[in-house]
Amino acid sequence: MIAKILEKQTLSANWYKLYKYTFSFTDKHGNELVQSREAYDRGNGATILLYNKAQHTVVLTRQFRLPTFVNGNDDGMLIEACAGLLDLDNPEDCIRRETEEETGYRVAHVRKIFDVYMSPGSVTEILYFFVGEYTADQKVAEGGGVDEDENIEVLELDFNKAYNMIATGEIKDAKTIMLLQYAKLNNLV
Repeated sequence: MIAKILEKQTLSANWYKLYKYTFSFTDKHGNELVQSREAYDRGNGATILLYNKAQHTVVLTRQFRLPTFVNGNDDGMLIEACAGLLDLDNPEDCIRRETEEETGYRVAHVRKIFDVYMSPGSVTEILYFFVGEYTADQKVAEGGGVDEDENIEVLELDFNKAYNMIATGEIKDAKTIMLLQYAKLNNLV
């Protein structure tokens, strides 16, 4: 399939950017088709599961997420793995910075496990997934974010409890579920 962008129109440039693309592509039968779609560009991001093998624990966060609130999450609070936008950083530098800002841990080693398009039908974002082992002596701050807009609660949970929170519906965040399943499949904790 060969695709070509014919037109790009900015629909919104507030918090992030919403574009309308008109494009052509050749389908599997050799026919050229022209379509229009909207795509939301919020930049790329990184996420990490912090785990402590000796204690059998993981560090997650809880914070308010407006989109979940307007789509049926009664209090809007979501339990998640630490994550953030790359901004101008590479994925590894980003996740080290976000880990310290959000959780208060300064991790020595992080390992990239994969990168994923999280919602490819409408969002351009690629999310880079990491795991990193932490110890109590790596706690250098309280965490919780760097400004008053971030109101992040840091949670240190037994791994089995966190993993079971997927089944109970207490964890509904896709990146967090993927990281917990990766940890389970690879015996990290």
